[in-house]
Amino acid sequence: MGPGRPQRSSIVVVVLITLLFASAALTALVEKAGNDLLVEVRQADARRLRQEAYSALEVTIAVLEDFRQADNGLHSMSEGWGDPLTWANWSPSEGRKVEISFQDESGKIPIAHADLTTLTNLFEAWQMQPSDAEKLADVIEGWMQSGYVYSTTVAPDYASATIPYAEPQRPLRAYSELAAIAYAKDVFFDENGLPNGYFWRFVDDVSLYKYPQPNINTANADVLAAVGQYADSQRQHIGDFLQGTGQYAQLGQQWFQDPTTLAAVAGVGGNANSFADTISALRVSITVHEGRSSFRLSAVVAPQGGATINQTAATNATAAASTSSTASTTSVTSTAQPTSTATSAQTSAAASQSINYPYTVLEMLEEDDIPLPPPPVTPQT
Repeated sequence: MGPGRPQRSSIVVVVLITLLFASAALTALVEKAGNDLLVEVRQADARRLRQEAYSALEVTIAVLEDFRQADNGLHSMSEGWGDPLTWANWSPSEGRKVEISFQDESGKIPIAHADLTTLTNLFEAWQMQPSDAEKLADVIEGWMQSGYVYSTTVAPDYASATIPYAEPQRPLRAYSELAAIAYAKDVFFDENGLPNGYFWRFVDDVSLYKYPQPNINTANADVLAAVGQYADSQRQHIGDFLQGTGQYAQLGQQWFQDPTTLAAVAGVGGNANSFADTISALRVSITVHEGRSSFRLSAVVAPQGGATINQTAATNATAAASTSSTASTTSVTSTAQPTSTATSAQTSAAASQSINYPYTVLEMLEEDDIPLPPPPVTPQT
């Protein structure tokens, strides 16, 4: 073996190791470049399709306004505005498809006007034990009301928490606040802190927007039981009237326009005067498709005189904890700050008033900011 053979072998090993590291670096660079390119493509697609989505929203709002003026308010999609783009004879650019869906946010119980009795009725409609239903309603009311006196044995001690805080003394601004409420957090979240079936049922039944009464034309069975105190048979009559089934099959789909008709359809009992018959807050969901690309837009709009955002000032938690021995509290900022959505909604509301826009935008979300739809709500026992 010649004296240069080991040196040449070492050089080969060094070259191989260098090539290995170079290959790994090149692979990582290609992967990163690919991811960056995908992000750029997605952003470019969003910019192209975004204008189409907002155009569809404007057309939709124009159609809604036509129906609102003609029918003295929006009541139900049964009026004929469920497919606004076809009604307006509007079509997207070639190669694109636009899907629109609606959800009446005002068909839910407005949390700002939900008293102890209404919430207790709601939770009993979920088949909760009366004592548990009243306790749950009690802690939620105590969280939202200033100077509230608890009516059950529950005694929240938020000031003794690891990080002391206090009840904000204003209506809920986010469903996630339930995780901070004594007892409620154990009802609405599982052992891993994730929302459970009760949480999603609460989302389905209760609205965070402010309006006087839920719309009878879109209220679900839980809301009918909690607000109207209707029995199963009465809820069936109401559903038959709205859907055009049962004894109302020959009439087709209808909608209520006054409490007198509601009382006649429901029969003896219940409280027809607890409901409104027009939409106060409507969620408009728009998806624009182009090949494999898509863009999503979600907007909650309120007609003139409709729903608003809860903007009541809350109690400063730190001040409340440090001055718990005194009789006064300082009303300044919220323990849960308003979201950017609320801020943008206020700006949109001011702008809409300045240009005499027919609807107030309460919420506007795009793409990844739009929450995933909740799982199907199933009763719990």
